[in-house]
Amino acid sequence: MSTAGTRNYAIVTAAYWGFTLTDGALRMLVLLHFFRLGYSPFTLAFLFLLYEAAGIGANLIGGWLATRFGIARMLAVGLATQVAGFLMLSAMSPDWAAALSVAWVVVAQGVCGVAKDLTKTASKSAIKVTAGDASGRLFKWVAFFTGSKNAMKGAGFFLGGLLLEALGFRGALWAMAAMLLLVLAGVVLSLPPLMGRAKASKSAKELFAKNRGVNLLAAARVFLFGARDVWFVVGLPVFLYASGWTFTMVGAFLAVWTIGYGVIQASAPALVARSADGLSAEVPAARSWSLALAAVPLALAAGMLAGLPRADLFVPVGLCLFGVLFAVNSSVHSYLVLAYAGSEKAAEDVGFYYAANAAGRFMGTLLSGLLYAWAGLPACLLGAAAMLAACWVITLALPTRRDAVSADGRASA
Repeated sequence: MSTAGTRNYAIVTAAYWGFTLTDGALRMLVLLHFFRLGYSPFTLAFLFLLYEAAGIGANLIGGWLATRFGIARMLAVGLATQVAGFLMLSAMSPDWAAALSVAWVVVAQGVCGVAKDLTKTASKSAIKVTAGDASGRLFKWVAFFTGSKNAMKGAGFFLGGLLLEALGFRGALWAMAAMLLLVLAGVVLSLPPLMGRAKASKSAKELFAKNRGVNLLAAARVFLFGARDVWFVVGLPVFLYASGWTFTMVGAFLAVWTIGYGVIQASAPALVARSADGLSAEVPAARSWSLALAAVPLALAAGMLAGLPRADLFVPVGLCLFGVLFAVNSSVHSYLVLAYAGSEKAAEDVGFYYAANAAGRFMGTLLSGLLYAWAGLPACLLGAAAMLAACWVITLALPTRRDAVSADGRASA
């Protein structure tokens, strides 16, 4: 591994840390600010819908653009787009009617959703380019990148609450925009602009012609991340606040949960059986970890429906176990998509996969508001269990041999 490759990996990781810190803060800013203004759980979920929906298209086109123009350039575009989204949100006036305020926030969140997934696709693709095809190094680099990113997101939840208290909604957004402009300058000055550039797909048919492993993993990813967000986005925060927790306590728990989740993700290579070919042990691990994960929300929902006392205590504790299992699942999936992806068009494969990730978040976000409004947190947890069962079924079909994939990552004959 060249020194330049390691250097570029470090720069991309640091840039994504800065982005993720502000992205986590943004989520907490919007959630707490508008809940304080009296918005309903479903309206709160609606505020995030375009943020998640925009990521589906952003990942697909972002992967193609990163291949066409270079990963570093798309990383810079993602950071600049996030700054634009922050400035748009800060322009909202408290004198506006509620309908206009909601519409403005939804559109601004959509801009931030595009920014997030352009940045994520470029950053994850950079790992494939800099780490090469050595499965051991690739798994370790992906696990560290993903785990540390989520730890930063958890810190961002705390930062969002802190900035909201200290600077107010508009001041917090201006401070985060200034921080990201510094990160953007570092990326532009430090990374080779043509890093990862290759011959991009010429048609939609070619763009979607992924190998069987990428297609199946993308389908599993939809249900994996839907199963997290169905309780995480609206259900749990509103339930805890309604149970007597303060805003600070809710934000602190979500921050600690996300940081812990990130730490476990970074440690996943030590927790998962490894194989010389990078698939024969890792794919069965994805199956067994997803099955174990499905049992947790099912057990928690059963406890709540049975009327066990202090649900505001045993549910958060149970969801910490969920976080451990979910972190390993997510890390294994993040590794497998790069293992299945072709080297030549890695950014396109990663973009396709994370479009599925965004679709799962969209589904989970929508259901979080709907299910909580219908039957409370137990419904959200049962929804999570059903989605994880679907995820497990899909992983049963994942290929475990590299001879099922041709050299460029497309399906072999």
